[in-house]
Amino acid sequence: QVQLVESGGGLVQAGGSLRLSCAASGSIFRINAMGWYRQAPGKQRELVALITSGGSTNYADSVKGRFTISRDNAKNTVYLQMNSLKPEDTAVYYCNAAIMTLITRSYWGQGTQVTVSS
Repeated sequence: QVQLVESGGGLVQAGGSLRLSCAASGSIFRINAMGWYRQAPGKQRELVALITSGGSTNYADSVKGRFTISRDNAKNTVYLQMNSLKPEDTAVYYCNAAIMTLITRSYWGQGTQVTVSS
């Protein structure tokens, strides 16, 4: 059974920084793309950042230049460094990964709250 466990959320003032982590565990053969999504109250879940197994990255326009996604393949972990945070970054942040066990499917973490005060 595969699990994604997130950590690092919290309350921060505008302009501050947070680092989110997401570790995958279980009977994993291979992890393909990993990403971070977020969902603010009353809004749809949206992609924040994505990183492929080869290290290529993609960001939402709203976070470009402020957020950095990275991964440690040896630890099956993906990170999201968030700098210059804004109140509009407030949301529940979810980790997602395409993981191959016997088959490849998408897994989600439980979510971690990020609150940015003005």
